[in-house]
Order: sequence, then structure tokens, then C-alpha cells
Amino acid sequence: MHHLSYGWLTPVLSYVMACVGAALGLRCTVRALASEGQARRNWLLSAAVAIGSGIWTMHFVAMLGFAVPGTAIRYDVPLTVLSLVVAVVVVGAGTFVVGHARSRTRSLLMGGLGTGLGVAAMHYIGMAALRLHGEISYSPLIVGLSVLIAVVAATAALWAALTVHSTAGATVASLVMGLAVSSMHYTGMAAATVHPTPSGAALPGATATEFIFPLTVVLGSFLFLTSAFVALSPTAQQRREAEAAMRRLHDVEARGITMTGP
Repeated sequence: MHHLSYGWLTPVLSYVMACVGAALGLRCTVRALASEGQARRNWLLSAAVAIGSGIWTMHFVAMLGFAVPGTAIRYDVPLTVLSLVVAVVVVGAGTFVVGHARSRTRSLLMGGLGTGLGVAAMHYIGMAALRLHGEISYSPLIVGLSVLIAVVAATAALWAALTVHSTAGATVASLVMGLAVSSMHYTGMAAATVHPTPSGAALPGATATEFIFPLTVVLGSFLFLTSAFVALSPTAQQRREAEAAMRRLHDVEARGITMTGP
């Protein structure tokens, strides 16, 4: 197996996408914890989509550099889409636990476990979508290690969302989360062994350039544009301060009208 068919381009780019998704997800989670009602729900949904799609994009950008000598590689489209849906849904369950649980410790443990399992499920469903001439087997020990890395990384990320509120701290947390997600991916890939059986038969499914690359570009663009929106939108604290300033201004104007009235 080769993981660097395009050199270091795919590992570096996949790491960047993991960091962007983590940073956006952490920021949305922080906004959710500072909000109430429907606003909290919307921010948590945004966090789930950001983290889930960021992890999915990281995985399949890295897979663009994956090659097996002696066989072409195709992807089962429904399973590939399912891996994205699973990532978003399971990560969403984890973020909602964090956003609504009263016990911080319990929310971290349950949210980290759910989110980590979502990351691992996305990875192995994505691997099940591979179509090649041969068989893929897995080392149970290394698979278990990859799942453990995913759970620990997710728990650390959620801890950062609850604890780190400064821009610098959030940046460091997203870089660490990106590194952890990338480590989980390549640990999961190390668990796989391909036994090729060369054949001239056509493989079912779509090539990476036909399906994976265009969808990755769409999701990557979504992450960057949403990151810009979140960065420019006011926080709950800033909105409260603006509302307080408007009330003070109205009070001053009301007193002025009273003093100059008939």
C-alpha cells in the first residue's frame, strides 16, 4: 500500500481540513454554551456538521493519496455518503450531550465517547466503501488502538470547548485535534492489510476524481466560508453588551426628553 502517491500534499492538506473542521466545531460549541433555546440548538447543529464534515474531508483527502500496486481503486457511492452522514449524526449526538447535560464530567465522558465512536465509524465505513481487486483484513489490536485515539481526541476537543475561550487557546486546541484525527486515520490505515488478486475485470463504483474529489472540494469550501461567518458574527457576550449600550442610550435620550419637555 502507498499513502503518499502525491507526496506530502494529501497528508498536509488533510491535516489542514481536520484543523479547520475542529476549529469551527469548537467555536460553534462555545457559542452554543453561551446561548439558550433555539440559538443553542442551531449552534450545536453547526458544530456537528463542522466537526463531522471536517473529519470526513480529512479522511478522503488522505485517501486521494492511497494506492495499491496491481489494482485500481473505486468507491461505493452510497457507503461513502453513509460515512459522511454517520459522522455528522454521531458527532451531533456527542455535541448535544455536552450542550445540554448538567454534569460537566458526565457530559465530557459521554460526549467524548459518542463523538469518538462517530469518528471511528466514519473511518471504517469509508474503508468498507473501497472497491479493489483483492481483500482487506484488519488487525484487531490496531483497530482498537485507533478507536481509543478517536475517543481520547474527541474528549480532549470537547474539554477544550468547555474550558478554552481565548482565540489563541482555541487555535492550539484545533491544531491538537487535527493532529489527533490524522493520527487516528493513519493508525486505522496501519491496521489494514490488502491482499491483491490482480484481475482485468471492471470494478464497480466511482473513481476518486469522479466523486470523492468534487465532494471534498464542496465540503472544504463550506467549512472555510462557515468559518468566516462564525468569525465575523458577534458572540452572545458581544450581543448582550450591545443591547446594554442601546438601553443606556435610550435611557439618556428619555431623560433628555423629560428635562426639555413642557
